[in-house]
Amino acid sequence: MGRLDGKTAVITGGTTGIGLATAKRFVKEGATVFITGRRRNELDVAVELIGKNVTGVQGDAANLADLDRLYATVKEQSGHIDVLFANAGIGEFAPLGAITEEHFDKIFNVNVRGLLFSVQKALPLFTEGGSIILNASIVASKGTPALSVYSATKAAVRSFARTWTLDLKDRRIRVNAISPGPIDTPGLSGLGATEEQTAQFKATLVAGVPLGRLGEPDEIAKAAVFLASDDSSYVTGIELFVDGGLAQI
Repeated sequence: MGRLDGKTAVITGGTTGIGLATAKRFVKEGATVFITGRRRNELDVAVELIGKNVTGVQGDAANLADLDRLYATVKEQSGHIDVLFANAGIGEFAPLGAITEEHFDKIFNVNVRGLLFSVQKALPLFTEGGSIILNASIVASKGTPALSVYSATKAAVRSFARTWTLDLKDRRIRVNAISPGPIDTPGLSGLGATEEQTAQFKATLVAGVPLGRLGEPDEIAKAAVFLASDDSSYVTGIELFVDGGLAQI
């Protein structure tokens, strides 16, 4: 018996990193999973890696027509949603003084607008007592040089979890945020303009982590399983830090 037996889960940004690891965990725990990704090749590879009980729907979480197509597919194939992991997000360095309109719009469009409509458009399919998990970040709680726009988007995500907990309480839908610390994902590696900059950035992060290492995507996936399952039936509105202690001391 898996902790998610019989549940239907949707994971945005499920082709790499945290999203892919979570999809694997959800399927292992008995869920039927729908994942999204912008690139068809990466989506097909992810579906093959997950192996069973998974459907890939190509689309951009910031594109409302793509979200409509995603949920139309879920409705047709499953008829309902029990769990949503709003995971899709992007980040880029841009220090104050070098922030452009393009940078601001790009980050907010995916991380805030896309996340909001990923959740709102799922609601007609949501079962009572379901679980919504938002992927936030410790950067909402800590200052990080050159990541002010990205950090602001994650602060918005944390705020959404609080407000939506109240908006959805009558349907007993729980809303929680996971705030990862530095996790060894392709997204983290992509933050640096060069390999040297990326290596220096990672070394700086590790130096501040009490556990002395980067986290693994599967460590976030395990936390997501907890929030998706009945193990967390009395947990809502929280921010669950999975950060090796970085934001805690």
